[in-house]
Amino acid sequence: MSRRGQSNIKKAILIGASTGIGRALAKVLVREGYLVGIAARRVPLLLELQRELGDGAVVKSMDVADVPRAMADLTDWLDELGDVDLVILNAGMGHTNPDLRWDWEDETIRVNVHGIAALGNAAMRYFIQRGAGHLVGISSVAGVRGNSRAPAYCASKAFLSTYLDSLRYRASRLGLPIAVTDVRPGFVDTAMGQSPQRFWVASPELAAEQIYTAICRRKHRAYITRRWILVAWLMRMLPDWLYRRLA
Repeated sequence: MSRRGQSNIKKAILIGASTGIGRALAKVLVREGYLVGIAARRVPLLLELQRELGDGAVVKSMDVADVPRAMADLTDWLDELGDVDLVILNAGMGHTNPDLRWDWEDETIRVNVHGIAALGNAAMRYFIQRGAGHLVGISSVAGVRGNSRAPAYCASKAFLSTYLDSLRYRASRLGLPIAVTDVRPGFVDTAMGQSPQRFWVASPELAAEQIYTAICRRKHRAYITRRWILVAWLMRMLPDWLYRRLA
């Protein structure tokens, strides 16, 4: 019998699995016994990953920027897989944009805000109907405070963190055992994580292991790697006159 046909297997959907943190996290989940639905725009990369993961993964093409279609795809997939325990929203994008190109800002907002919120909404409604579940969103330490070089990216990640908090409070008001985890990575060695000022850079594999630990502990929020909690604290505490020299 295939793993997909087993009723007692843990099931997860991971959106944004083609590269980087998502790809590494898919491997961790399959290793830990999950059947994982992996989704992204770049299907050839997903099929390559599926061949590596074997029957532990199923593939779906999904463009988060196409919001109505992405919501419908996720809703259909949740119903098709049945009894999904975990949904991870890892898709996202960002630009270093000191010239304030609006097409870049708009693209970032459409994916990181509109698209991800829509998928989080669909997943949360599914878990409320199911009566339990775990929603994980990959935001960023960049969401703690603004940055002159990437305004839309920072703002979009702040939005995601606040939206996840709100969904967690909603589950609490309903008295349901639905965990919501806000994962806030610092610099990770991925294509999107490139920056001339990088420090404390983690590998995608290390980031994935720490994210999985946070999932198992059903944490409200997790900094990846853990030392980035210090950076986030400093970002909040610095007075504006000093912070704006750095930002």
